[in-house]
Amino acid sequence: MRVDLHNHTTLCNHATGTMEEYIQKAIEIGIDVYGFSDHAPMPFDPKYRMDISLKSSYEKSIEELQEKYKNSIEILKAYEVDFMQNSSLMLDEILTSKVDFLIGSVHFLQEKNSELWGFDNPEFIGKYKEKDIDLIWSDYFTAIKELAKSRLFDIVGHLDLIKLFKYLPKKDIKLLAKDALKEIKKANMVIEINAAGLRKPINEPYPSKELLELAFELDIPITFSSDAHSVEQVGFMYDEVKSFAKSVGYTKCATFKNRAKELVIF
Repeated sequence: MRVDLHNHTTLCNHATGTMEEYIQKAIEIGIDVYGFSDHAPMPFDPKYRMDISLKSSYEKSIEELQEKYKNSIEILKAYEVDFMQNSSLMLDEILTSKVDFLIGSVHFLQEKNSELWGFDNPEFIGKYKEKDIDLIWSDYFTAIKELAKSRLFDIVGHLDLIKLFKYLPKKDIKLLAKDALKEIKKANMVIEINAAGLRKPINEPYPSKELLELAFELDIPITFSSDAHSVEQVGFMYDEVKSFAKSVGYTKCATFKNRAKELVIF
């Protein structure tokens, strides 16, 4: 079974193509289960996410596509939610939505001066040279651990996103991430193998092979994501990413329905 659960729409203000075009592309390349999981509304960084006023139309559009293409593909309804260490920024109306799954992702780190650093935004790349790189990575995985402890989400988005600009730690990555992965296991969560890293300077999937091996040792399930922001990116390098998962030992991936997880052979 071919599964692709993390994909965006133009409502996030930084994607192109219609939702129907994404579905048609997914059918064309043989995706069996396709998830729309656009950037969820929150009262911060509005130019990179949908407005809360668009929530109903987003969900209605998915439901219409589910009906139209029900004999060709399974379409899932979801959100990618920014996990914020200031929890007041996460909206209850999103966290309690009737969806198939929620992806929790860390895109922002809380600075000591209470400012938020969007570490994956090229506009703010200079901050990598202002702090000790091991401390940055430690702060990032502390946030991932808090995300898992929150028990709000089903999938951890792009587990090691902090690597995208190739600012890599001096310390062993497995040691930096191990406590976070143990918490993910306790929370019964899934991690995605996200192909978007292959489109970034790091040029490898999220997570790295070292971290995927650690996840396998801990018996943490996986799923697959192209993180598409354009029609052309749907199912991006799917066969390569599937082979990557198999090289570590995985044979099954997760899909969801109404927040319930199911493991299927891929």
